[in-house]
Amino acid sequence: MQVGEITGYVDLAQIILYLFWAFFAGLIFYLVRENHREGYPMESEGPGSAVITGWPIPDPKIYKLANGKEVMMPDPTRREPPINNRRDGTSYGNPYIPTGDPMINATGPTSFAMRADVPDMDVHGHPTIRPLRALSSYGVSTHDTDPRGLPVIGGDGKVAGKVVDMWVDTCEMLFRYIEVETPAEGSTRKVLLPVPFARIQSDGVKVNSIFAAQFSGVPAIKNPEQITLLEEDQITGYYGGGTLYAHPDRSEPIL
Repeated sequence: MQVGEITGYVDLAQIILYLFWAFFAGLIFYLVRENHREGYPMESEGPGSAVITGWPIPDPKIYKLANGKEVMMPDPTRREPPINNRRDGTSYGNPYIPTGDPMINATGPTSFAMRADVPDMDVHGHPTIRPLRALSSYGVSTHDTDPRGLPVIGGDGKVAGKVVDMWVDTCEMLFRYIEVETPAEGSTRKVLLPVPFARIQSDGVKVNSIFAAQFSGVPAIKNPEQITLLEEDQITGYYGGGTLYAHPDRSEPIL
C-alpha cells in the first residue's frame, strides 16, 4: 500500500473529496432553506392562481433585533398589500396591466417592499435621516446651490411648490430628500422628493418623473422629523412609477 492509502481502493484524498461533496451539498441545502424565510407563498405563473408553497420551507425562527424587539421568520401573520392589476393574456410572457390609478397600486415600477415601519437608526439610537432644521451642525456647502426657497417644477413644466428644507443622511454625509411644500385642497402639505429624481439648478428644482399636480399624491410620512424604512420605499416607488405611469404616453412602446 502507498502512503495515504487506507485500502487498495480507498485513500485519504478520496475520503476528503467525498467529505467536501457532502459538505457542499449540505451548504446548498442550508442556503436554499434559509433563503425561503421570505417570499412564500407565491402565485403560479400559469393560468389560474395556484399557490406555490415552495421547498424546503424552514421552521420559524425568532430574531432578536438591536432595538430589543423580536421578529419571526417566516412570519405566518404577514400580509402583503393588495395589488390591483390584471394579466394581459394567459401566457407566461404577458405583462400585468394596472387597474385603477397605476401610481398607487404597487404594480411594476410603483411597487415597494413591505419593510419595517421604523426609521433607520445610527449607533447612538438616533434616526440617520433627518431634516436640516433638526441638525444645527449641518448645512449646504457654499460651493453648491442651496435649493431652499426655490420653486419645484414638475415634468409638465408647471410649478408644483417650493423647497422648504433638505433631509440629510448623517451616516453617509449626503442629502437624501428635498422637502417640498405643495398646495393641496385649499391648503398646503409637505412631501419628500428623493434627491436622485431632482435636478437642482440655480433657478429651481426640476423633476421629470411626475407632473406638478401629482405631487399632492406623494405618500405622506407620519412624523415630520423622521422617515421610516417603509415610507422610504413607498415614496421612492411613487416617483419611480411616474417615469412610466405619470402620463399615458409614457406607457406606450418606443419605436
